[in-house]
Amino acid sequence: METKDFVVRFAGEGGQGVVTAAAALAQAAAQVGYHVLTFSTFPSQIRGGPTWTQVRVSTAPILSSGDFLNVLVAFNKEAYDTHRDEVHEDGVVIYNSGDFQLESDGQSFGLPFAELARSTGNLRSANFVVVGALAHLVDMPHEYLAEFNRKRYTRGRPNDQEIIESNNKALLLGREGAAKSGFSLGTLPPAVKPEIDQVLINGNQALSMGAMAAGLNCFIGYPISPATAILVFMEENLVGEDKFAYQASSELESINSVVGAGFAGKKAMTATAGPGFTLMGEGLGFAWMAEIPCVVVDVQRGGPATGLPTKTEQSDFLTALHPGHGDMELPVIAPGDVEECFFAAIKALNWAERYQGPVILLSEHNLSERAQNIPRPDLASVTVETRQVYSGGNGYLRYEASTLSPMPLPGGPGSYVANASEHDPYGDSTHRPDRHVQMTHRRFDKINLLVEDEYESENANQPVVLLPWGGTKGPAREAYNRLMEMGEELGWFYTMNLNPLPPTMLEELKQKELVIVPELNYLGQFSSYLRSKGVNAESITQYTGLPFKVHDLIQRISERIKTHTERKTRV
Repeated sequence: METKDFVVRFAGEGGQGVVTAAAALAQAAAQVGYHVLTFSTFPSQIRGGPTWTQVRVSTAPILSSGDFLNVLVAFNKEAYDTHRDEVHEDGVVIYNSGDFQLESDGQSFGLPFAELARSTGNLRSANFVVVGALAHLVDMPHEYLAEFNRKRYTRGRPNDQEIIESNNKALLLGREGAAKSGFSLGTLPPAVKPEIDQVLINGNQALSMGAMAAGLNCFIGYPISPATAILVFMEENLVGEDKFAYQASSELESINSVVGAGFAGKKAMTATAGPGFTLMGEGLGFAWMAEIPCVVVDVQRGGPATGLPTKTEQSDFLTALHPGHGDMELPVIAPGDVEECFFAAIKALNWAERYQGPVILLSEHNLSERAQNIPRPDLASVTVETRQVYSGGNGYLRYEASTLSPMPLPGGPGSYVANASEHDPYGDSTHRPDRHVQMTHRRFDKINLLVEDEYESENANQPVVLLPWGGTKGPAREAYNRLMEMGEELGWFYTMNLNPLPPTMLEELKQKELVIVPELNYLGQFSSYLRSKGVNAESITQYTGLPFKVHDLIQRISERIKTHTERKTRV
């Protein structure tokens, strides 16, 4: 029997190797050509607490992390008790018999992870014991894992070969243990390496690389989950001439420093999460008023306040639109998968340069920690934009034009004042009513420079359509595909550009009887925004801190369509 797709969850205590084991399986599978997608969730303390990581391996492209578990690897009893009910009826549980014991239930078998690892001479090889057992369950060739092990631990160190040999022993011990159990999930077909080069990265890494590809000069950030990895990446990689990465002492220092770098002519960015983003509101208002390019990445997490620091949510959209007081509405871009994180960062920096102002890139925990193998981006095809810089003489009226004017840079011609007060054409403060009206129109009209008709659509003639946003795209798309197979009448729309929306897409949505919006928040934030634009939109909401499950979405979308049809019939 073939098994073309399987989902395994590693669950236990932080520090037990849960994340490491998952990463090893994902990397080994991706290396030989399987499609891979991971999802992690963990507590907010530095070490310890319940942690789990899920890996989905498939012979076909993957859209979601999976609904049910084919394998649960339980490192402790609490993990078994917590996750046991999510194992499919044909699934298998591998438990750490060195930590706890279970009575035979016909679906579980134990392996003493640490004891078997110790027998190899390397206690750290326990993760390879687990991966070896998993490989046996799906009949994955030992050579796949051995090659990964060789590449991973050939680092030019004296004990590399010793580690490689102990890991190989651990793989074989795991296989032997699983073989003795008698369990099998079938045979995973051989991997077919894609014709194009691929990389296995997570959303934070892809976003960081995209920003660097767009010419980022300056990154200043303050550590906050789940955005800290972007700061660490920049500190390690944004180096060289005219490059600067720095850990600030607070979010206030971050945003004000980034605005200062933008004023000086640099492409500047910071990254934060919900609590830090709210602290940046005044700085973003300053950048909006003074018309200074910069990018703020908000990796959304559960809120409000400290909320759920290491769980996923899509509840910052309205705040991203209006982060400060007064009349301001910022451009917002929200990627839907790891590959889009790369291109969303490029777009955000380009937009900031194009309209000379702050841009918000809305990521989320679900994307930040999710690893996925994606086509290696072709940097030669990347379009990089730069702002219009003033090159004339002195006496320049920076804020005279009705929409956009070239930006003077410090030390160059056309110097000007850039403060947070309403200003006259030179940039000096003024309280004149007519001037405030003129400048308000200028700031809002500039957003029209970012209008792009970039969106996806299928079955666009249907009266009821599905419109996900952000990281909900994958589960929604998988649900949509299955609904199509079931013969449901439903259309599909999607875009990364949340503000401004693609105008053609918006006009099409206005003609629909119903637009269903799956989103991870309580308020139904994106659908409320769409209704303000004249779209009859309704949300399917979830606020558990976890992504949507595809089977739940299928049921809830079907119910919405049925209710809508019945309502039409009564009318």
